Amino acid sequence: MTPADLARLHGRAFTQSRPWSEAEFATLLGNPYNHLVGDNRCFALFQLIAGEAELLTIATDPVYRRQGLARACMNEWQIQAAHAGATRALLDVADDNDPAIALYTACGYAPCGLRRGYYRRPSGETADAIVMERPLP
Repeated sequence: MTPADLARLHGRAFTQSRPWSEAEFATLLGNPYNHLVGDNRCFALFQLIAGEAELLTIATDPVYRRQGLARACMNEWQIQAAHAGATRALLDVADDNDPAIALYTACGYAPCGLRRGYYRRPSGETADAIVMERPLP
C-alpha cells in the first residue's frame, strides 16, 4: 500500500480524531523501525525498538468492520514483532473508543498508564489516552 492508500483508508476509519496525511505516512514508512501489515481493507502500522513493539495505528475501512480483520491485523503485527525479538507490546487508545478497547482487551492487553487530554476531537474537546500493554511470547 502506498502512503496515499494508507491516508485514504485512515481518513475513512478515523472520524473522531484527525486522520493522518499522505506525507505523514510517507515519513513513517521511511523509518526502518516501522512496519506495516494488512491490506486495503485493514492495516496496522507498528514500531520495533529495543525489544518493545508499539502499535502506532490500526485502521479498518468502515465497510469491512465486524469481520475479524482488525483482530487478524493485531495477531499478524504481534507475531512479526515477536519474531523480530520484541517481548512487550504497547498501544494507546482513546478512553471513549469502546470498540477498540474491547478489541485490545480481547487481544490480551491491560491498562498500564493514562495520558490526559491526549486526543483532540474535531469539536475542540479532548479525550484521555489509555496506555495498554501485553507481553509477547
